[in-house]
Amino acid sequence: MTDATHDPSLKSWVETANDPKCDFAVQNLPFGVFSTAISPIERIGTAIGDQIVDLSVLVDEGLLSGVVNIFDQSSLNAFMAMGPTSWKDIRTRLSALLSGTDPALRDNAALCDRAFVGQDDATLHLPIQVTEFTDFYASREHATNVGRMFRDPDKALMPNWLHMPVGYNGRASTIVVSGTDIIRPSGQVKLPNADAPVFQASAKLDIELEMGAIVGTPNAMGSRISPDEAEEMIFGYVLLNDWSARDIQIWEYQPLGPFQAKAFATTISPWVVTSDALAPFQTNGPKQDPAPLPYLRQDGLRNVDLNLEVTIQTETQANATVISRTNFKHMYWSAAQQLAHHAVSGCAMRTGDLFGSGTISGPTADSCGCLLELTWNGRDPLDLGGGITRTFIEDGDTLTLHGWCQGKGYRVGFGSAVGTIRPAI
Repeated sequence: MTDATHDPSLKSWVETANDPKCDFAVQNLPFGVFSTAISPIERIGTAIGDQIVDLSVLVDEGLLSGVVNIFDQSSLNAFMAMGPTSWKDIRTRLSALLSGTDPALRDNAALCDRAFVGQDDATLHLPIQVTEFTDFYASREHATNVGRMFRDPDKALMPNWLHMPVGYNGRASTIVVSGTDIIRPSGQVKLPNADAPVFQASAKLDIELEMGAIVGTPNAMGSRISPDEAEEMIFGYVLLNDWSARDIQIWEYQPLGPFQAKAFATTISPWVVTSDALAPFQTNGPKQDPAPLPYLRQDGLRNVDLNLEVTIQTETQANATVISRTNFKHMYWSAAQQLAHHAVSGCAMRTGDLFGSGTISGPTADSCGCLLELTWNGRDPLDLGGGITRTFIEDGDTLTLHGWCQGKGYRVGFGSAVGTIRPAI
């Protein structure tokens, strides 16, 4: 549901926020954790234009009345646990302060000096304490491409795929914030003509362009939740790159699914864009046929019209090359359905649980969300210019995810999720 905070005509007195290509317009107001060299204590802020507003300062000055200072912490978990009413109240108050509807912050120069930090002067940290991580497989285009590649092209989807969001439990310990270097993983690899596996560094290192949904409020063990209730539980979203070692995965994943091929690293963007900020961009997803079982049925607009882009930059190139453009709206299973399915057996979801959408691929060859699809498992190398090609990621390559919803004259963006590959140990 939209309200005054989503008004396309709303402008901020922080001028950089009014640039139509800025990710952090006043209609966005994402949350993250930051520190500075002068003040190395991690605390919570909101991005606006090229600035960060230190929310703990606003609380201390009484500009976020009725809130205990939970913004002087190193994660968003305590804030998320307060629930949707508090999330909306804080967002509404920040909108008033940063649009100037309430001039209390704008007209206090001394307070602005203490409350604002340039994004270029800050270090951004992992925004949440990740309690659990689950990765889904919810893009029909991606699942179909992979099925055609490795199974019968005429039976690309597994029999269960159109009936439920398929997923697996991953590891929370290796989820890292954008900018963290990634060490190339090693593991068991069975070469095509070999009788036995060998231990080696992965030669088919890949990305997975995903969105990560973050659980804000929990459900009790043994309970079930509907897609409507699940949507209320989701605090917000981040860009998510679930790095994947394809050659390790193909050997290990049967019968229980990915393990070491996916456990070594997952990169997320530092800014959490709230579900509320995305409300104006909700849209219909693909028609689901056959109709899901009753516990997964949903009404209304459940997907998000969210533009996504992947770039790669090698060590020898001055500029990055766009290798994929797609959109989150293509997802067959919505985030609300994924969460409802996750809890249906009685699984307790907790504040800080993160679940990835699975690779987001679109209907065209250039809208695939991983190199496995973009190069068709290495058969069709990507031309990066200057005689440089790639089938999979090489050491020194930097992969970056970008994402934004396009409003009328403004963006609600996520910034970026960046990782550079370093040699295997």
